[in-house]
Parts: sequence; C-alpha cells; structure tokens
Amino acid sequence: MIDHEQLTSALETAKDLLLAECQNGPDGLPHWEGKLSTSALSTATAVMALQQVCNAGRTAADYSLEADFAALIRGGLSWLAGHQNEDGGWGDTVKSLSNISTTMLAHAVFNATGTSHEFSSHVKKAKQYIDEKGGVPAVVARYGKDKTFSVPILTHCALAGLVNWEEVTSLPFELACLPAKFYSTIQLPVVSYALPALIAIGQVKHHHRPSWNPLVRFIRNRSVKKSLQVLDRIQPPNGGFLEAAPLTSFVTMSLAGKGLADHVVVKRAVSFLCESVRLDGSWPIDTNLATWTTTLSINALKDHVPDALRPGLSKWLLDQQYKEVHPFTNAAPGGWAWTDLPGGVPDADDTPGAMLAVMQLRGRRATSSDDFALAVDSGAEWLINLQNRDGGFPTFCRGWGTLPFDRSSPDITAHCLRAIHKLTIVYEEMSQRRARSFQSINSGLKFLKKKQRPNGSWVPLWFGNQFAENDENPVYGTSRVLMAYRDLGMLDAPEAQKAAAWLASVQHTAPGPDSSRGSHCGGWGGNAEIEPSVEETALAVEVLLEFDSYRKNAFDGISWLIDKVVDGSVSVPTPIGFYFARLWYFEGLYPLIFTVSALRRAVEIAESNPA
Repeated sequence: MIDHEQLTSALETAKDLLLAECQNGPDGLPHWEGKLSTSALSTATAVMALQQVCNAGRTAADYSLEADFAALIRGGLSWLAGHQNEDGGWGDTVKSLSNISTTMLAHAVFNATGTSHEFSSHVKKAKQYIDEKGGVPAVVARYGKDKTFSVPILTHCALAGLVNWEEVTSLPFELACLPAKFYSTIQLPVVSYALPALIAIGQVKHHHRPSWNPLVRFIRNRSVKKSLQVLDRIQPPNGGFLEAAPLTSFVTMSLAGKGLADHVVVKRAVSFLCESVRLDGSWPIDTNLATWTTTLSINALKDHVPDALRPGLSKWLLDQQYKEVHPFTNAAPGGWAWTDLPGGVPDADDTPGAMLAVMQLRGRRATSSDDFALAVDSGAEWLINLQNRDGGFPTFCRGWGTLPFDRSSPDITAHCLRAIHKLTIVYEEMSQRRARSFQSINSGLKFLKKKQRPNGSWVPLWFGNQFAENDENPVYGTSRVLMAYRDLGMLDAPEAQKAAAWLASVQHTAPGPDSSRGSHCGGWGGNAEIEPSVEETALAVEVLLEFDSYRKNAFDGISWLIDKVVDGSVSVPTPIGFYFARLWYFEGLYPLIFTVSALRRAVEIAESNPA
C-alpha cells in the first residue's frame, strides 16, 4: 500500500489546483471554463471564411465590426506557418500527428490568400505530404460514407482553386426544408448536428456545379430561399454554430463563395469568428466546454466541493438546463449541452454529467418538489426518451443510426445508466419513473453486453488515441463503462470481471532487471504498448481500485500519478478527445480532473483499509 501521507498530500495539491480554476462568470456564479486546444483546422477554415468575405469586397465596417480582416488573415497564416510539422503536414492540435484533412485545409489557404510564393517552403512541404498521402481520394476514404467532414474539406479546397467542383459531392440541401421530424427517416448523408453544413455547402456546390438532372436542379433552385430561412432560424444569436469555428467557417465561406456575403447568417458568423480568435492569431476548436468541465470537476471532487461554492455552482448548473425545444436539433426540454454559450446543443453525455453533479451537490436533502429534483427528473425523462431501440444511447438524436457519430455508443450509454440509476436512489419517492428507469437500465446493460469486445474491452465514441490502431481508445471506453457497473453494484458480473482483467493487462510495463520480463510502471495509454498519459492512467486507476484482484495495479498507477503531481506535469494534457468526426482536441482541465477523482477514491480506500 502506498504511503498515506504522500497520497493525501498529492490529493490536496491536485485538488487545490483544480479549485483554483473555478472562477466566477459575468453572472457572478462560479464554474469551470477550462481551455480547449487551439486548432490548425479551425485556423485554416476561419482564414478561408474571412478571405471569401474579402473576395466579395466586404470589410469589417460593412458588418459594423471593429476588426481588421487583413490582420486576422495574416495572423492565421503566420500561426499556421509556425506550427507546420516536420513531415510537412498539420495535425488538429499542436500535439497531434499530421493528417491529410487538416493539411489540405491549411495548404489551401495559402493559395486562396495569394501568399503561396511568400510561404513557398511551407507550401512545397505541404504539397509533398498531400501527394504522398493520396490527396482527394485519401480524404474521402478517411471518412467513408460520412460526408460531414469530407465534403466541407473538399469545398474549402475548391474555393481555393485546388480541387475541381466535380470532385465535391453534392449535398441534398433541399431536404432541410422538410419538417425536422423526418430527418432521421430520410437518412441524411451528414450527422444530425451538421445541418448548417448540409445547407450552406450544398448550396455553394449547386451554385458552381448544379446537377445534370433537370428535376433535381429545379427542386434545388426552388429550395434555396427556404433552406436559407432554416439556416437563419437555427443559427445562435452570437453567430457560432455549435460554438465551433470550423462549422461556422464552412457556412461562411460557402455562402460568401456563392455571392451571399451580405446575408444575415454571414454577418453573424463573421462576428463570431472575429470574437473567437486568440491573441496568437489562431482559433480554438470550440469556444469552451464549460458545462462539461464543471460537471466533471464536481463529480471528481464530490464531498470535497467547498460549501461556499455549492449554492453558486448549483444555480449555475440549473441555469444551463434547456427549458424549451431546441431550434437546432428539435430536442425536447430537459437536457444540458457542453457549454453555457448560445451555440450549445443538449446531448446525452453532458446531460447525465449534469444530473450526477446536481445530485452530488444536493445529496439527499432534496424533496421531489424542489428545483433540484425537478431538474434531474426532467433530465431523466429526456434521456429515456432519447434511448435507441438497441438499448444504447446516441449523442444528440434518437433514431439517427446510419453514421458512426449518430449511433448508440458504450461510453455515453454507461454515463446515462449511471445518472438514471442514481436518480432512483437519491429521489426514491419518484415512483412514477422507477418502472421506466429500471427498464431503461436493463436495456442499456444488454446493449453494453452486446458491444463488449471478445477481449473484454469497450471502445468509446468521443475519445481516441492517435497512436492506437484505428485511433481507438479502449482504455477510456472500458474505464467509463466499468464506472457504470461500479455504480450499479455489478462488479461481479462476468462482463465487468472480464473488462477489469483486460484493463489490468494493458498497463504500461518497463523492462525488468533480467530484460526478459516487464514490470508495471503504473501508467496507461489508450491500449497496450502505448505511452501512458495522465488522463488514461487516472481513468483506469479509478475503476481498478474497486477490484481486490487488481488493487496492486491500481496503486502502481496511483504512484505514477503522484509523481506527475510532484513534478508539476499533472496539468499537461494529451490529445485524446474527438470533436466530431475524428477531429482531435485536448482540454487543459482533463488531466487534473481525472487525477483528482482517482486520488480521492484512493484516499477513501486507503482510509477504509488502514492495514
């Protein structure tokens, strides 16, 4: 067993670091905002959007903005030039491996802005990388049937004059004119959250290269105005679709590229892009994950949340719950999004996180009629109504099952089950929902059992590891699913036992003294033989602490984490997050949050087993 004083000291240090990140917002209420990684992909698309606006002869004054478009474009180009990888490509973050998609986007903006000669060495290296990786066919192959990102990327390159419009797949933007309830039935070629891209990119393709079919041309010509009205209606007031610079930029460049630089959607979107640029000239992948990082922090700290913060955190969280039908996804009231900003959309990962946090802050002091109980009850209703027929939970919309990022996933399903289960415990008097809750949990468990891999692991949807096969992160997925088995008191289930054995088996090893056997160094990467990270180690440790058979593995991991706390690297993030369609990001608070949760649980176990 690890030295108790050293363990508690590490917890206090990590906890203090995390609490120091909790700040009051403009409303005077405390929460954690975090800091998302800056992004070459976001920067390239934002530069292209502004360039297309400039090509249309517009200046910031035309949009009543004080920004300088030329300076923003120049800042973005300089940032891209300064962050090109040695192989000539760009990754999604400054810590990411190069990929064909982001490299084609970055390469294109130098051509679009007429600066290829000025940045000739960067452009030459990028072109070599693109040719080596396969160019346009490689982009299409990377995403398969999912057109959510391949078509926007090729549109971006077509606007730069580097790709023929014939190579850009037409998107049926006319389908956006149908009532939202039909979207899942007609199986759109983009995921549920990409409706703005479907409309804008579909229109610019139609503008430059309309269909040869006269009937299709007629229908699309008649659909332009109405679909633009849909786009206007679903755009947040601050202009940022999903608070995401790439999606907002793709919409902007497409509309400006077809002669609609004066459209109200473009004006709002350009304002968002000017507001979201960072001081170094880059753009982040999204504005923030404030709701997500706040709920993760509360659920990591649990009883260590200071009493002075609890009322403010509670009010802030309750204020983030959606009380009306969401105009973007037509989601019913009751859910939470990842952010407190207007571009957020309620989803099935942030909603259970918020429910768990609200119940953690309130505990058993609530009654079924207070605001806390009503909030989590409506959250449970929202989740149960979202559950797919296969028993799993999708991210945004029920029934959108054709594309990977719309299907049920193990990590989200496990999170939902934890929240629904805890509701039945904390608010036992809510008997009207208990039958549906138990049915939902049973269906979810069947889904998880079905999705478990033969080796015992589960693969998550929204997290990966760039060094793993197919970019998968089974350590993250398995850890998250095991947390559901833990909360449901089912760690003796065969699935849980098999998963724990697999998780212990992929712990990172160091060469042993005889060079023939390895010994546990304590850390975990996304899978076996992958360099450990703070995030993945902390997640694996937290769940393995619950298994007597693997407690030695867990405390080896705790020792590894303590070393990171001591040397200060506990706050160094790793790019393990997916922000839609395999677009990598890292969040500055993830390693600290996950470490606090693991160390807190280790202290609890150590104190309950003093021997």
